[in-house]
Amino acid sequence: MLLGIVKGNAVCTIKYPGTQGLKLLVVQPVNKHLQPLGGLQVAADTVHAGEGDLCVMVRAREAALALPDEKFVPVDLALVGIVDELEVKSDASFNLTLQRGWNPYS
Repeated sequence: MLLGIVKGNAVCTIKYPGTQGLKLLVVQPVNKHLQPLGGLQVAADTVHAGEGDLCVMVRAREAALALPDEKFVPVDLALVGIVDELEVKSDASFNLTLQRGWNPYS
């Protein structure tokens, strides 16, 4: 899961056909502890996020498929959810060993 914090808006005077009316936001990618990862990026907004919102992002082909009306547009990062609550558990609290029989991780 990719997380990012919205820092502001990006404005384009000329857009690729199919992306007119698409809201673009400047996003700071963060890790699960909300610490910055790399530089700022521009993402297409599909969830009406605002400045300061913690969002779930998708990249590559999934970003283009996340757009509600247009398909096959050159979008490489999209916001697909706004995080209401984030609970980070320690890695030791998960037992990912596959057991015989029914398994919740398969």
